[in-house]
Amino acid sequence: MASLWRAVMGDNTTPSTDDYDGVEFWVNPERTGWLTKQGEYIKTWRRRWFVLKQGKLFWFKEANLSRGSKPRGVVPVANCLTVKGAEDVLNKQFAFELSTMSDTMYFIADSEEKKEEWINSIGRSIVQHSRSVTRDEILDYDNDNRK
Repeated sequence: MASLWRAVMGDNTTPSTDDYDGVEFWVNPERTGWLTKQGEYIKTWRRRWFVLKQGKLFWFKEANLSRGSKPRGVVPVANCLTVKGAEDVLNKQFAFELSTMSDTMYFIADSEEKKEEWINSIGRSIVQHSRSVTRDEILDYDNDNRK
């Protein structure tokens, strides 16, 4: 309901520069390319230029990026739980999904190869930027002395 309210009230969903965490998305990204993305509020499909860099997935209307470019959106991949194929869910070829605890975003790549490349790149980034389990948080049930 809050998402619908923001859409109706015209809340500006363009991320602020604080959302970038100093990421220079226009220089040496880990992966870039065109994907078709389903809109958040109105479920239309739009072709966007995506940039994956330093644990953030940015999207833009144009591929020519500079320091002054403004992303249309950004997702911190550390908040993501899964990235996987979604052709069966959407009934669309080369589709995949990116899921957080509260939302699922859908994308369509231009080919099976591009879909797999994006899934692998985003998956690696999720692992690299997720909160790691520390040694103190591991409970060894075989040597549990609490009994």
